[in-house]
Amino acid sequence: MEQRVLNVEVRTKTGKGISRQLRRNEFIPGVVYGKGIEPVPVTVSTKELSTAIAGEGGRNHLLTLKGGGLDGQTVIVAELLQDCLKGTPRHVDLHKINVADKVRVKVPVNLVGTAAGVKEGGLLDFAMHEIEIECFPTHIPEHIDVDVTALTIGHSIHIGDVKELPGIKVLGDAKASVVSVLGKAKEESATEAAAAS
Repeated sequence: MEQRVLNVEVRTKTGKGISRQLRRNEFIPGVVYGKGIEPVPVTVSTKELSTAIAGEGGRNHLLTLKGGGLDGQTVIVAELLQDCLKGTPRHVDLHKINVADKVRVKVPVNLVGTAAGVKEGGLLDFAMHEIEIECFPTHIPEHIDVDVTALTIGHSIHIGDVKELPGIKVLGDAKASVVSVLGKAKEESATEAAAAS
């Protein structure tokens, strides 16, 4: 996973009024926390944060902090509170990590190929868009590929079926469905039509 730089400033004042003022100036409040350090309230540029977590990999990008006496600290975005209507960032939690310690993160699932069952008229049910993994921070993949080419109608690919990459452990219920192909769409439509008449 690519490492990016994020500028921060230590925030001496807290409260809703200060937070609103920051957002008006295109900054958001945040906090840096982690093993071995006291939580540090910080201010982050909304634009810089958006750029830092842009692209595939998103919040799993390793960020190197600059400023506020936190220079060189490596963090990942643990939580990003967003405005429910505008989708703009409102607050960010930055988790300080040690690149020598394994972390647990969620990564996107990337479906590869076209399922055989879909070609036969089935419906693809993509149930799990993210999978939790455990690995060293420098080994976090941008996504996990799941090949659906051989998937036929009435069958599923479960977490336990997902091929693990070297140094990466897939977590979660091994029986949980990631993707499946449901019965033929045409047959379902005919059944619904018959039931309606």
